[in-house]
Amino acid sequence: MRARRTKRGLPLPRGFGTSVRTTFDMLRSHTCGELRPEHIGQTVTLSGWVQRARNLGGLTFVDLRDRYGITQLAFNMDTNADLCGQARKLGREFVIQAVGTVCERESKNMQIPTGEIEIEITGLTILNAADTPPFTIEDNTDGGDDIRMQYRYLDLRRGPVQRNLLLRHRINIETRKYLDSIDFIDVETPVLIKSTPEGARDFVVPSRMNPGQFYALPQSPQTFKQLLMVSGIDKYYQIVKCFRDEDLRADRQPEFTQVDCEMSFVEQEDILNTFEGLVRHLFTTVLDREIGDFPRMTYDDAMEKYGIDKPDIRFGMEFQDMAPVTQGVGFGVFDNAEAVLGILVSGAAGYTRKQLDGLTDWVKRPQIGARGLVYCKVNEDGSFKSSVDKFYDQDALAKWAAHTGAKPGDLMLVLCGGLDATRKQLAELRLHMGSEMGLRDPFDFKPLWVVDFPLLEWDEETERYHAMHHPFTSPKPEHMGLIDTDPGAVRANAYDMVINGVEIGGGSIRIHDKDIQARMFDLLGFSPEEAEAQFGFLMNAFRYGAPPHGGLALGFDRLCSMLGGVNTIRDFIAFPKNNQGRDVMIDAPSPIHGDQYNELFLASTAPEKE
Repeated sequence: MRARRTKRGLPLPRGFGTSVRTTFDMLRSHTCGELRPEHIGQTVTLSGWVQRARNLGGLTFVDLRDRYGITQLAFNMDTNADLCGQARKLGREFVIQAVGTVCERESKNMQIPTGEIEIEITGLTILNAADTPPFTIEDNTDGGDDIRMQYRYLDLRRGPVQRNLLLRHRINIETRKYLDSIDFIDVETPVLIKSTPEGARDFVVPSRMNPGQFYALPQSPQTFKQLLMVSGIDKYYQIVKCFRDEDLRADRQPEFTQVDCEMSFVEQEDILNTFEGLVRHLFTTVLDREIGDFPRMTYDDAMEKYGIDKPDIRFGMEFQDMAPVTQGVGFGVFDNAEAVLGILVSGAAGYTRKQLDGLTDWVKRPQIGARGLVYCKVNEDGSFKSSVDKFYDQDALAKWAAHTGAKPGDLMLVLCGGLDATRKQLAELRLHMGSEMGLRDPFDFKPLWVVDFPLLEWDEETERYHAMHHPFTSPKPEHMGLIDTDPGAVRANAYDMVINGVEIGGGSIRIHDKDIQARMFDLLGFSPEEAEAQFGFLMNAFRYGAPPHGGLALGFDRLCSMLGGVNTIRDFIAFPKNNQGRDVMIDAPSPIHGDQYNELFLASTAPEKE
């Protein structure tokens, strides 16, 4: 049986809108999404929340809701006036139990699974009265983000939110089933660990029993899963909470979930094939659809063609080096630029001057940071219209078109400046134009592996190298000789899984040799004493026979949002934090009591709130 489809065309994850009876519930015989015409004539007991009530004179109808669906309850003034009177006093979100007989519905509602039946009520019990909620508990609610997060337990009653959580549940179950089928072992690792200086800021936890000392919450179980490889657990996984005290945006939370995996006696291709298989399994079992091939693209190619290490390949608009046809003609803006890069937007020559001015304002926003935008239209008659007509005649603009492959009806957009900055700006413009032209269908899934990342990146502020991935990533064997002569040129056996321009996960082949690991710490500016203090336990473990190993961590929340067709992970977390990292429902974080400071030998230096 194939999955039912939503209005947007995607199949519902298996288990949506159904309820399979496996136990007998004391306060209900059926759920509110279960009854169908084949139940007509049966006496049933339902329990749930009042969605809405409608008084039609002699009849009163109440829509009763639980997480499985909605069933209409019918109360008749002629047959039972007292019962009908009780029904008319029910408010929204009252919790009730109703007993009655399943009947054919006179006015059928084929928009819901239970729309062919209703329940003629013979008994009604109010299990709990309710205040009027601050927003409507419906698919299309009138509540804004802030109020819904404050009353998240009410927001969670809404169908779309519950469907998101059910989707998350299905992905979790199917992930475990797949990994178990290929001999991965679920092993829990500690949550109270040691703070390390690499990566994002740690959340730290003071130890009462060890005054002046602190645990850290894990940013990932990285060192522990490597130790499990040393231990002989050759296939490990964990669906695990991770914590990073970093600035937030729509796709970040201070606590998030990873599908964390590690394998021994493998090479890079083995890991890529394994987790391609996992993602294919999830798309097939959860969404009932196939996903395409996973092409490989090097980091250098991604940056050259798309200006970003997580390119969206649902559409073209690859970067083109415009310097050969734009520099040397007397236009100083281009002549003095390190890079002149452009994209070709097919079919966009119809953009008006107002629209093009809007694009210019868009790229000049502080978030993008471009100084301006140059455009060139190819008109239907083959002539050209450009914002730099003063400097480039028709013959010169024809060279632009020949260089980019532009045809009548196309639009060329050009930015210039420093190479890195221009790439970033044009990458944002490319994504914007992809959206404007309707080329970023959220349900057109195009996966990609980005491979061969740099091992190190130079930090101008600290004047030292930082690990591009983390300090335990292995250099490519053929680049080992460059570590001492040209560290910045060393490429790593590191890889990211990207789907539709979103980094779903990443990993690497790890260093398993203590001497190479020591050299890596040296490159990152650790003294031997500092490396021993921070990671001596791992270095020591390598002395006892560490196998070649590598792994990958998938962002579970991001994977859920991707499969759900939305851009924010918050929709798939039961109790998320806001952009300030606060839980506005429970008001956390919050100050602790003075006695707790004393027990922990701490003192607060935070300014007092006015």
